[in-house]
Amino acid sequence: MSGEVIRQASPSQTAISESKLNKKALCDYVVNVADGCTHGCSFCYVPSMPSIWGDPGDKFAAAGIDDPSDEWGDYSLYRDDVVENTARDCQRLLPDNWRTTRRGRGLVGISFATDCYMDPRAGELTKGVVNTLVGHGRTARILTRNPKLLADLHGEFYRSLELGSVTIGTSIPSLNQAEVSAIEGRAPPIKHRLQGLHTHGPLRNVLRYVSMSPTYPTQDYSDLKGLLSEIQLCINPEVVFHEPINPRSGNFERCVESAKEAGEDELARKLDRLRDTETWRLYALQQLRDVQVAAKQVGQRVHLWPDEDLVKNAPTAEQREWCKAWRQRRSPEYLRDGPGCEDPYPPVPEIAPHSQGDLAAFGPGGDA
Repeated sequence: MSGEVIRQASPSQTAISESKLNKKALCDYVVNVADGCTHGCSFCYVPSMPSIWGDPGDKFAAAGIDDPSDEWGDYSLYRDDVVENTARDCQRLLPDNWRTTRRGRGLVGISFATDCYMDPRAGELTKGVVNTLVGHGRTARILTRNPKLLADLHGEFYRSLELGSVTIGTSIPSLNQAEVSAIEGRAPPIKHRLQGLHTHGPLRNVLRYVSMSPTYPTQDYSDLKGLLSEIQLCINPEVVFHEPINPRSGNFERCVESAKEAGEDELARKLDRLRDTETWRLYALQQLRDVQVAAKQVGQRVHLWPDEDLVKNAPTAEQREWCKAWRQRRSPEYLRDGPGCEDPYPPVPEIAPHSQGDLAAFGPGGDA
């Protein structure tokens, strides 16, 4: 990131788009209030999407952005007509045409290709989109790394909405601020995210969730349990979603280089080890398993996001079935459409004995 941020209007007329995030029990549709994001997180998958690097319509070139993928974090093109376009799409997608899957529950995610509260301008657009969606009987899921700004600007607005019509979440991958800063560029610090959604704060009557992702290979069982405990104590969210970092992303090289540049050598070394597919699979299984075990001890509801690769290629049949069971579950959140999944968690699998040595560098696992 150069440090100079381009902030302009976007010519995009896109508002409500179908989404595959129902696979993560998040939503069936998305609305993004901007093209680009000023946080510049290294792990973000968005810069590797054709809609970014391909620059359809030359909107980035017209804004003076030569390489929208490489310059990710240095620009935000605001969709200033997004509220009107959302209203247009709500009229177009009447109830009979509204796509509702079992796991996506018909929710509209805002914004999953940018941060909808990265600054006040994006926040005002988001408030308008949410007001429009709720007015048409839709349920919105907000994800932002800046919930403190959301609370400061629009806390009263969100408290005024029908309970269950919106759920607000933030991403908290680790309590190690130095490591988070190395990976997440300009994103607000973890303490601000906790403050923005804390139990006794201005959003105490709003449903909340936390995306504990992507967690890092430097975090062992004790770290993950401590993180869950802090989230439960400060926020008490409806659910914590969890996903280990995945080197499959086209921007994983950025994560390694960002850690090195920030002087986080241990993080860089352990991230680099995950380039080996088998090592990543064992690490991912261990972290997912540890989070389920720790969540039971802490008393926090979780929803795990095993990668599809683990369903197909985890070392044992037991592990594969466990991953498959998690990928088929609904979120446990109680939203406008009623309660989510209330079934017991799938039984935690054993980690194959031969793999324990390979996992030693990632720290001890928790006991079920």
